[in-house]
Amino acid sequence: MGGMGEELDEELPLRERKKRATRQRISDIATGLFVDRGFDAVPVAEVARAAGVSAMTVFNYFPRKEDLFLDRIPQAVELVAVAVRERRPDETPLAALHRLAIRLLEERHPLSGVGERFLPFWRTVIASPALRARAREGVEEVERSLAEALAGTGAPDPHLLAALTVAAYRTVFVASARRLLAGDPVQEVARDHRRCLESAFGALERMVAEEPAATRRDDRSG
Repeated sequence: MGGMGEELDEELPLRERKKRATRQRISDIATGLFVDRGFDAVPVAEVARAAGVSAMTVFNYFPRKEDLFLDRIPQAVELVAVAVRERRPDETPLAALHRLAIRLLEERHPLSGVGERFLPFWRTVIASPALRARAREGVEEVERSLAEALAGTGAPDPHLLAALTVAAYRTVFVASARRLLAGDPVQEVARDHRRCLESAFGALERMVAEEPAATRRDDRSG
């Protein structure tokens, strides 16, 4: 989401910080134009002019026009993988993902879906078939990244578990976004969002806990 960038990591080399700052500035400018006039009405050349760079520079940072607006997809891909790979010694992968989801909610992070300032973003996505299609692709990218991370944990059927986890999170995210668009109070939505996350991850944990027993029953029946 353009315009919602996090503070630059001061530990990064200066060159990398400058690149990230340029990327964020381009995305912020593009987001303002897209929100004001609609995604499909603003060409990349206009974004480049407004940002004071060439169209080639824009595409160096963003492979597709849609990525100018949906610029959080790479972050989501990375966050789920890191949560699993760098989880606490006593944590299951699902517990680590659950903790990540709660942290995003508490921070009112764009990837949590909860926050009044995200309403123009959602309206712009809803109005553009191209953005909706790219958002669906982004969900698939997150799912693949999570499946790869889960495969290294010994989790049963990591691809299925990744698909179910992403589907559960997306369901909660979309439900909260729809309520906010309908005018429900943010604090009320946030409370219910947390409750739904607890329920979803609890169900996923129970499913994983029951999987070995089900596998053993299948083995005996064979």
